[in-house]
Order: sequence, then C-alpha cells, then structure tokens
Amino acid sequence: MGGDNGPAAVIEGMQMSASKNPDIGFVLHGPRDVLAPLVEKRGLTDRCRIRDAAGVVTMDAKPSHVMRNGKDTSMWSAIDSVRDGEADVVVSCGNTGALMAISMIRLRKMEGVNRPAICCLWPSRNPHGFNVMLDVGADIRADQNDLLQYAMMGASYARNGLNLKRPRVGLLNVGTEEHKGRAELKGAHDLIADAADQGHYDFVGFVEGGDIPSDRVDVVVTDGFTGNVALKTGEGTALLIRESLSDAFRYTVLSRLAALMAMGSLKRLAKRIDPRRVNGGVFLGLNGTVVKSHGAADAIGISAAIKLAFTLAQNGFNDRLAARVAAVQMHGKAADTDTADGEAAPDVDNDKDQM
Repeated sequence: MGGDNGPAAVIEGMQMSASKNPDIGFVLHGPRDVLAPLVEKRGLTDRCRIRDAAGVVTMDAKPSHVMRNGKDTSMWSAIDSVRDGEADVVVSCGNTGALMAISMIRLRKMEGVNRPAICCLWPSRNPHGFNVMLDVGADIRADQNDLLQYAMMGASYARNGLNLKRPRVGLLNVGTEEHKGRAELKGAHDLIADAADQGHYDFVGFVEGGDIPSDRVDVVVTDGFTGNVALKTGEGTALLIRESLSDAFRYTVLSRLAALMAMGSLKRLAKRIDPRRVNGGVFLGLNGTVVKSHGAADAIGISAAIKLAFTLAQNGFNDRLAARVAAVQMHGKAADTDTADGEAAPDVDNDKDQM
C-alpha cells in the first residue's frame, strides 16, 4: 500500500510473476475492500490470500511514529506474516526507515549481528551480470566489525543469489593503497582478510568507486551513507543516459533513421541499464528475509523484486546466512581464547605479502 504507484501496480507485478512461475503464492496485506477487486481483475484469486489491514504507512511517516502507532498497518501485518511462518519473504515498496524499524522489532537481529544491512545488485562487467553491494542505506554508520559482518553477509548473498562458489570481496575506499582511508576502514581491511578462509570468499582488498560495476570484484562492502549515495547516483546516471540517448536520436530526421537501424542494440542497452530489472534491496542480518522494492517501482520492477524474493526463499538463504554468521562468531571467540591463554593470535600485518 505504500508505493508511489499504489496497489494496482503491486498486483500487476504479482500477476507478471505468477504467469512466469506457478510455484509462487501470495499473502497480500491491506484494506480488503480495495485489494479484492484488483486481485479478481488480475485473475489471482486462487494464488492470493488477503489479510485485511486498514492502516497504511505513508512514505513521509517517521519510523518512531510508526513503531508506536502502526500495529494496524499493512506493513506491520506483512512482517508478522513472516514472523509467524505464514510467508517466507516480505516484499514491500513502502517507507524504508519504517520497514527496517518494524523488521528489527518484529523479526529481531540474528545472533551475532550488530547492524543489519541493505544489499543490492549492481549491473557489472562480470559474466553473471551483477555485483553485490552493501550497505546501501540501513545505517549511515559502520565500524570495522560491522564491515566484517557486511562482508560475510554479502558473500553469502552472492553464493545464494548469484551462484558464486567463492565470491571476491572488496572494501570501498578512496584509493586502493593500504595506507589510505579512515581508521575503521584500515581495521576492517585486516579483519576481512583474516576471515576469508572461514567465510569462503577471496578478499581483493580496497576498491574504488570505479570498481563497483567492474569484473574485479563480486561483493562491494561499504557503510550505509556512502552506499546509498553511490546507489542513487548510479540510478540517476542511468536515467540521464536513457533520456540523453532518446533526445539525441530524435534530434533530426537522420538521427531518427539511425535509431531505427540501431533499434535492436538500443533495446538491449536500455534493458541492461534499466534499474527496474534489478529492483529489490535485501535486508540482511534479520531472522527473516525482507526485500525492499523501490518506492517508485512499476509492475516490471515489482515483478523483479518478487523473483528475487522467491529465489532467496527457495535456496533457504536466511538459514544459510545465520549459519555463516554463527560460524564466524565462533571463529572470533576461538581467536580471543587463544590470545587470552597466552598464544598469540595470527598477525595479519605479517601475512600481507603472502596474501
């Protein structure tokens, strides 16, 4: 109910997903009198259950207000459906801050996770077509231990979402040299490198903004402030390119003729840079899977978010992620015990040349 295009676009996206995958079922949350006619119109009556929820979280609502007064809303009801085991994944187009706040209260953080992160797919030159980046807006702060957890969660997401057996992880910085960056980035560099074998990933070190869409890395780790700025910049740039190309090819009769001759290539390019087709940021680090669709998503974008949610649920992603986080926690405790017993923990700095 919270998306810019209203429930009609959401239900049209559901219809697109349902037509492609007979194994997807839906639990739809919102005012029954509004949703039932739309569900019937799209022929989803047999694939969809409606949970009547009168309240709606608006896009400008403060998370603190929603936490106090939002128990009757569709967003709260949807998250509870995962909490209670009725659904496997939440997909929402609504207010990001409220969605994260309710998710953290109702689903709770995984044991060992300090800060959940929002993870997104970024078009790249890699053969699989995308890179994973996190955090892109869950929390503007992240210390070195948070960045380590992001690396572990991002690697797990890449394994399950992109089918990469051993993802390559990079830490976003202002340069690739080890002496550059804030103190928490330097600390995170060593922690992520030390945990690579335990986390079953390869650490490529620091990466720069230009590496985000490159084939040098599969997972880009950063704090939520930097990640969100990068994400919105990328979306804006993609839109600028599409509009500029459209204007250029309509400029003269010859350019219009050239556009007709290049129509196939232009359609492939438009599809490649279309943010709708990679719509869906995943909240990582919670006891339940939540996929945040862009608020302005149309039916194509919502269908993409549903496809992502289905894939993660089908792979048992959240259970695997919890196991990975727990394993790293045990690894860290073991290292602390070794140090406390008088046996020096591995000196990461001494191993840099070998890595």
